[in-house]
Amino acid sequence: MILNSVSEKSEYQWVAGFMSGTSLDAVDAALILTDGENVLDFGATAERKYLPEERLILQQATEAARAWNWTGEPPAALFAQARTVITSTHQETWQALLDAWDGPRPALAGVHGQTVLHRAPKDSQKGETLQLIDGPAMHRALGVPLAYDFRTHDVSQGGQGAPLAPAYHAALLRRLGDETSCVLNLGGVANITVRTSDGTLVAFDTGPANGPVDEWVEAHRQGTHDVDGRLAAAGQVDEGLLAGLLERDWFRQPPPKSLDRYDFSAEMVRGLSLEDGAATLTAFSARAVAAGLSQLAEYPRRVIACGGGRHNPTLMAFLRAAMACPVLTAEEVGWRGDSIEAEAFAYLAARTAKGLPISWPDTTGVPAPLTGGILLD
Repeated sequence: MILNSVSEKSEYQWVAGFMSGTSLDAVDAALILTDGENVLDFGATAERKYLPEERLILQQATEAARAWNWTGEPPAALFAQARTVITSTHQETWQALLDAWDGPRPALAGVHGQTVLHRAPKDSQKGETLQLIDGPAMHRALGVPLAYDFRTHDVSQGGQGAPLAPAYHAALLRRLGDETSCVLNLGGVANITVRTSDGTLVAFDTGPANGPVDEWVEAHRQGTHDVDGRLAAAGQVDEGLLAGLLERDWFRQPPPKSLDRYDFSAEMVRGLSLEDGAATLTAFSARAVAAGLSQLAEYPRRVIACGGGRHNPTLMAFLRAAMACPVLTAEEVGWRGDSIEAEAFAYLAARTAKGLPISWPDTTGVPAPLTGGILLD
């Protein structure tokens, strides 16, 4: 095990992290033993799937947020309903985590909340970001010190507000003794983290991952996602359409950069068959990652994929075909691929509690390393 800090073992504590992604499928929770700089051990995990009626409330809140877009009166009633769902489901996930854990009670929890709207900064205009969470209610529900609202301070200082997991990705790479790899998170949006040979941490959103194809499948009433990539595997990629999509301004913007889940939507393949649309959207996600890697000053030695998209064999095949280096899954390097985002917010909570930076100029575009998060003791 590689530890780069001088922290004493006694400074490590068990911290719980929670994540609910834009796919609106579940609340994930995980425990890590950390001092906010390094990770010493890993504890229990838990997942609580959203019920259809809960997912519907979160979808309605997201749709209302997009329609509002920070103009006029916010949809307060729908946001309140969503916050209630978020608190109750996180409380149930917390209990499941404790039931699965025979170690000491966690000393701290980090909760991301539900992102319903995100707008990157443009020109001289600062960005905006909104994660629905009732911090005091969540604090009462969990009964331990709570860190939350990790993105707002970054955005207020001119940053992108995303991605925030790179601090944790860097800690995982240190444990491997391999800081030249790229960590690729495949959620609704794809983002990468790379530490260059001079020690600089570079991270940014590359484009869509699962979001548009999930939307496409759901619009055709074929479930909530393309199970095992079967629909995409049965279709043909529309290469002409794909080439046009890759000409969008997004791919010429220099990093750091960030996306809202709906900046790229299923509308991109309107008119295609179910299977061909799924194939084209899946290929687009892979080639968008490849385009992102091409913007790096140094190409990584390998890519380590985490997040739900790594379960899609068709997406993984497209990624391997598009990359100039090997693409591995998180499990192939000994990581818990379904828990990395939850672990990341446990790690960020520990850093918040110590007043350590959680974003940097080359990860979110802030002018200097920046702390973040609200801490409720």
